[in-house]
Amino acid sequence: MHLDTAAACALIGLVAGWFVPALIAQLPEPAPEPEDTAGKFPDKVPYPELAASPGLAWKSALASAVAAGLLGLELGWVWDLTWLVYLCPVGVALAYVDFRTWYLPTRLLAPSYGVVIVLILVGFALHHDTADLVRAALGWAIAGLVYLALWFFTPGMAYGDVRLSGVLGLLLGHLGWGQLTVGIWLGFTLGGLSWFVLRALRFTTSRSYPAGPFMLLGALVGVLWGGDVWTYLVEHRS
Repeated sequence: MHLDTAAACALIGLVAGWFVPALIAQLPEPAPEPEDTAGKFPDKVPYPELAASPGLAWKSALASAVAAGLLGLELGWVWDLTWLVYLCPVGVALAYVDFRTWYLPTRLLAPSYGVVIVLILVGFALHHDTADLVRAALGWAIAGLVYLALWFFTPGMAYGDVRLSGVLGLLLGHLGWGQLTVGIWLGFTLGGLSWFVLRALRFTTSRSYPAGPFMLLGALVGVLWGGDVWTYLVEHRS
């Protein structure tokens, strides 16, 4: 347990998470839905209206602080924290927006790709760990292809989920095969199971649902415990 790292990361997550409403309010509105997808997703709530939700600032700050603190507690002072902590408030913003609107804004995802890739390359320059770099690239490809296939063959997926899967594949792959496998599998499984709950609550009446929050939650669990699960399974089989 790395209590000093956890405290520092939680503080960063708390401060950054407080500004999630301001970040959401500045997002550009997406283009109108084409006719072939009309009715597939709920009516778009304007981003300023989402940002003005009562208590969103402290709720986002708390969620970001908890996620960042858990990462620091589990990982300690490692280079991966640079992009993992960055993604905590961004992930909270993505999860909230997707859950309310069923959209994952490219304006948040595109910079996240840049930040993660640049920091991974900086880490490679510092530590010269080719295996981590190759795993990150493979994680990007594997997660992206999995969700691309799901988007193509599954009516419930949107292309924003494919974009998000690439970011998650990068960071999970860089950490290890266990993190990648558990994180991607759990995100998909949680989403699939939650669809039944959302359908029962009449939150959705179609096969579509907001997958982003569950993908992000699965990735967080994968980072925290995916390596341990992988090690246990490999050792158990051997």
